[in-house]
Parts: sequence; C-alpha cells; structure tokens
Amino acid sequence: MDIDFPLVLVVLTFVTGVIWLADKLLLKKRRLASAGHQAPAEGVDSEEQIEPKEPWLIEMSRSFFPVLAIVLVLRSFLVEPFQIPSGSMLPTLEVGDFILVNKYAYGLRLPVAGTKIVDIGDPERGDVMVFRYPEDGTTNYIKRVIGLPGDSIRYRNKQLFINDEPVPRDFVARLPPMERWREEMGDVVHDIYLTMGRVSGAGEGEWKVPEGHYFVMGDNRDSSNDSRFWGTVPDSMVVGKAFGIWMHWKSLTSLPSFDRVGGIE
Repeated sequence: MDIDFPLVLVVLTFVTGVIWLADKLLLKKRRLASAGHQAPAEGVDSEEQIEPKEPWLIEMSRSFFPVLAIVLVLRSFLVEPFQIPSGSMLPTLEVGDFILVNKYAYGLRLPVAGTKIVDIGDPERGDVMVFRYPEDGTTNYIKRVIGLPGDSIRYRNKQLFINDEPVPRDFVARLPPMERWREEMGDVVHDIYLTMGRVSGAGEGEWKVPEGHYFVMGDNRDSSNDSRFWGTVPDSMVVGKAFGIWMHWKSLTSLPSFDRVGGIE
C-alpha cells in the first residue's frame, strides 16, 4: 500500500505542535512545580538550579516541530521534489529524473485536501503538470497540458488537433523503434516520441474538455496512460507545474548524475 506522505506530514506536524504548545503553556509549569523548582532568589545564579528532565516525547516534539513545520510549508506552498518513475514523458523526461514542481504557479492549495485558497494562475497549454490520478485521487502523475476548459481535442492517425486545428509538428529523427517529432503549442516547443509501426488504436478519439478540467497527454504518445483513456483532470487534483530537473538517478545500482540539470520545456 502506498504511503500518503502529505497526510503523514500534516499529522506529524499537528501532533508535535500540539505537544510542544501544551508543554509551553501548561505541562512545563506543572513539571517544575511538582519538582519543587522555584524562581531563584536574588543574587542566586539560576544555573545552579537544575530543571527536571523533559519527558522524551516532549523533547522530541520540541526538536522536530519547527523542522516539520518548515518542510510542510515549503512542500505545500512553494516547491516539491518528485522522481520520474516511467517513460511516458520521453524524450522530455527520463526514468530516474528528479524534478522540481512549483506549487504556487496554479494557486495556493491546502495540503492533502488540495482546495485552492489563493488564486494565482491556471495551467496553460503546453505546461508539464503534476496532478493526482483522478482514478484513485492519491497517485501522482505527470503529463503535458493539451486541452484547456472548453477546448475540443481530436487525435487521429497520431495527429493531434485542438479546436479543429492540427498542432504543428516537424520530423526530427528516426530512432528505431521510435520517431522523434518537434511539436509546437503556441510559445511552447517540445519533442514527442511516436512508435514506428504502431497504430494509435484505442488512443484515438474526440473529447470536449469540461469547465474546471484539463486534458493531458504524455510526450511518449504511444506509451502513455493519459486523458485519452481515463478522462480529464479536475482542477482539484492539480498539484503544480514542473519547471526543472535537478538530478538524474536511475537506480540504486547506478551513480547520481547532474548532466540533465536544467529547465523543462
């Protein structure tokens, strides 16, 4: 079973914070009183009086609460790291890429619940977006935003159409068993993979993007489980915008590499 790390982080931060606050306001005074500890008399060095030892739970909470709180704020509202587990976004992202995701680009959201509390911006066509898989609401997916609310999307013979207009693309190279093409979505230019000899089949169709939803696809078009198969992504499932690769580490048997450090197009 996958561990819901955001939920665990929120719970740990809350529990350690409550324990720390309770000790600060109440428990410490009781502990000192029960040990007969009083304020030092005038002229007596306070260091000569030894305070009773803190219980381990209070000591741990006092130490960990500030760290957990900072981590919670950073990963909930600013930047969160992710690792790419599959090849669905090749050639843009490779298996083992460690990426950074901007958590505030699409508005500030409550951790775990995902409810938007401050509206800063919305996903734009061509963005590489991290979101929670609509089928289970917990697994993080990463795909490219293709369709915005109200758009009509069509995919036929491996050609993408948005609002009945074919998305411009140019052939780059044949890398058997793949073909590499360069696709343009407004100001966003990115490369995609198409598998040679494979018919689109179940990936073909036409879709209308509902309000408050986004249509997403992987850059590795013939090897991506995306909106063509399970539908659109509701805004409540959006996590953030991927903006950079900071490390590549394919497996524990290999060494980390920084050759791919850079931005994501």
